[in-house]
Amino acid sequence: MASRQSPGTDESSSNSSTSAVETLARLDNAIVDLLVQRFDLVGTLPTSTSDYNVAADRTLQLQKLETAIQQLEKDKPDLPQRIRRVFTEIISECRDSLSPLSVAYLGPEGTFTQAAAFKFFGSATQTIACGDIDDVFHSVESGQCMLGVVPIENSVEGTINRTLDRILDSPLSICGEQLLRIEHNLLSLASQLKDVECVYAHPQALAQCRQWLSANLPGITRKAASSNAAAAKLAASDKTAAAIASTTAADIYELGILSSNIEDDASNTTRFIVIGNQQSSPSSQDATTLVVSAPHRPGGLRRMLEPFENAGISMTRIESRPAREALWSYVFFIDVAGHKDDKVLAGALSELSEETRFMRVLGSYPTARD
Repeated sequence: MASRQSPGTDESSSNSSTSAVETLARLDNAIVDLLVQRFDLVGTLPTSTSDYNVAADRTLQLQKLETAIQQLEKDKPDLPQRIRRVFTEIISECRDSLSPLSVAYLGPEGTFTQAAAFKFFGSATQTIACGDIDDVFHSVESGQCMLGVVPIENSVEGTINRTLDRILDSPLSICGEQLLRIEHNLLSLASQLKDVECVYAHPQALAQCRQWLSANLPGITRKAASSNAAAAKLAASDKTAAAIASTTAADIYELGILSSNIEDDASNTTRFIVIGNQQSSPSSQDATTLVVSAPHRPGGLRRMLEPFENAGISMTRIESRPAREALWSYVFFIDVAGHKDDKVLAGALSELSEETRFMRVLGSYPTARD
């Protein structure tokens, strides 16, 4: 026997739907009213770059939200990151109404570095493309841009050495970090793989896709470019060429996507740092990056790290780079948990300074949430 719908079911469902729509409308109106108040309040803040600390402002505003956001993670684990993204855009738009924020990045337009800048600061940001990592540093050091974004390490290919070398020589500080999942695509004017005669990409991208390239384009010439977006720009002028780049670059340079997600490691992620003359205030989840020179004596490196171990401070990364002062001399870049102004970490850093010939804190900043 066919089931019979209870009388009034359709009407009840319709009433419930109407009620939900009306509630959403009331909530939207309330949100608009609150946003207007927020824009008005932001308008009372100082507008000069010397008075308005963008890095500290972003940290402070998101930190105030974090306690409430983290309470959602147990029952609604998909919501926290969505809410963070919404508030990043709200902060971005409010900041832009106060004064445009100029951020230098490794260009040209359409690079993953630009995507990281937008993810960190929001889309209402004036991003300035630079030809290489050195130019990004110079743009911020010279005051042409307030802040800069550069890649520092990739989960597959490791450290971007030029960034380490440049931050060592620069007066700038690290005041933020951003993680970005890297999805590589093969872009071209060609309609088929068999028509491709060479592939352009940044050397790291070529390395991150070497297995796919060997399997699908064996024997094809691989040419290095300054960035993946620059590779896309080159491919846009050659029907026999392809580039490894993002879907954004495909749109910008009007290229077709011959194959998507060609990276060899599905978890491929790049870490970017924000550089500037500003300092980030402490939050609930910080990291500190420092550079040190280990003493030339047996056990020097072990003794150098003891203050962190004794204080129970987690060291999350250590990387060595040749120092320019003498042959076979090295400096060590170290990431530890905590903010340099935290009492425990400050004490450990003080002890460390007595064990090393050279130490410099490059910056303390909130760790990336995703």
